[in-house]
Amino acid sequence: MTDQMQGRVLDPDSPCRTPCFDRLAARGVRISNAYTPNAVCSPARASLMTGMLPHNHGVLEVTHCTDDDQCNLRTDLPHWAQRLAEGGYRTGYFGKWHVERSEDLARFGWQVDGGGESARFREHRQRLLAGEPGEPEYSLSRTNNLPPGYPKSLLYGVTDRPAARRGMGVTTDLALEFLEESVGGDAPWCCFVSTTEPHDPFIAGTEAFAQYDLDAIPLPPNVHDPLDGRPGLYRKAGRTWADMTDRERREAAACYYASITEIDGQYGRLIGLLEERGALDNTIVVLTSDHGELLGAHGLYCKNVSGFEEVYQIPMVVAGPGIAEGEETAARVGLHDLCPTLLELAGLKPFGDPDSRSFVALLRDPAGQSDDFVSGYAEYHGTRYRITQRVVWEGSWKLVFNGFDFDELYNLDEDPYELQNLADDPAHQERLRDLVDRLWGRLRDTKDHALLNAHYPILRLAPYGPAAPGERGE
Repeated sequence: MTDQMQGRVLDPDSPCRTPCFDRLAARGVRISNAYTPNAVCSPARASLMTGMLPHNHGVLEVTHCTDDDQCNLRTDLPHWAQRLAEGGYRTGYFGKWHVERSEDLARFGWQVDGGGESARFREHRQRLLAGEPGEPEYSLSRTNNLPPGYPKSLLYGVTDRPAARRGMGVTTDLALEFLEESVGGDAPWCCFVSTTEPHDPFIAGTEAFAQYDLDAIPLPPNVHDPLDGRPGLYRKAGRTWADMTDRERREAAACYYASITEIDGQYGRLIGLLEERGALDNTIVVLTSDHGELLGAHGLYCKNVSGFEEVYQIPMVVAGPGIAEGEETAARVGLHDLCPTLLELAGLKPFGDPDSRSFVALLRDPAGQSDDFVSGYAEYHGTRYRITQRVVWEGSWKLVFNGFDFDELYNLDEDPYELQNLADDPAHQERLRDLVDRLWGRLRDTKDHALLNAHYPILRLAPYGPAAPGERGE
């Protein structure tokens, strides 16, 4: 699992070099329309672990920017690693956690704790970096400089410190130790490898960066989008990068892609061990991320602000016994749907939560089952700023309901880069109404009480209310 990795980097025409991930896709199923149920780390990761949407598991924003009594994971919820441990699996977790604030991974079914805040992780990092300066030096870098008065922060950088001696190397080393002990043993095992990269700042080693020709890196077609007809908040956020040149945008993209290339190499170390031990064919392998990255799309970077596909679309590749090989599907599944999927693949009892559904049938028969996976739903509650947003996908259509501004409607087949908001187009009002009805349906089904009961006169911000079509009195 990566952090902040665009799903599009695995597209065949992407400039990002991922030979090991490409081999994984050739052995399994790539789901090109996989999405995250939330646009930031902690809520998305908690949804992965529980199969629940954020309003039901309680983690509505990133944990480190809230008080201790806020943004807490509800303690009575089951987690899929607990079910694996109960089923006899040896479980180990390595790298970034960020699911909840306790960092007590054993509570959630992870028997070997190599999380980023664990003693195991810190001690290995100290051994690797003995004699190194605290912060790496950068031969190429750029900071976020605007608006005036904010502290400058690093956006991207190139360092001579190799991946093996950065965070992703520490994570991989610890995971390899676990695999060496587990593979070939009597018990089945589950190894979760979670890199902090390619999260901003985009840091890449010189060797990986050198694989990219800056002049040949394409900028996204929406990089100079003026964002007319979209929420004003998007334009407001874009002021941070108003001084960037196209050359700097290409440098940022090259650092981002090069970081992913380095992750790909670390993943290759893990797969190499399984191949050496003859265990790969009997192992389920999943590649995914918690959310995406704007990477200059619409003039923006990072995530949080906007409901665009660059943020919500995530990589999803699954390979292993009983799973189709070399298939790609445009089916739509969520990160939280991995929870029941993993339990079913392991032959264990699911939780039966209505927020998520297993997609094992899709993995077995992508062509035959893809039409059963055309809908998606995500929610965003803000982080640091309180922002209400819901995203509804139905086939090629996408609604972004904005509680803070007017809404967005896109046809992703005709407008994959979301340049034309159709929400106010009279020709598409029936489509808008249908998607709003689906929004109200998801609010009811998942018991999202706050929005479902937003009937107070001044809070009637959806274009259509929750009444059934025959009850509207129109």
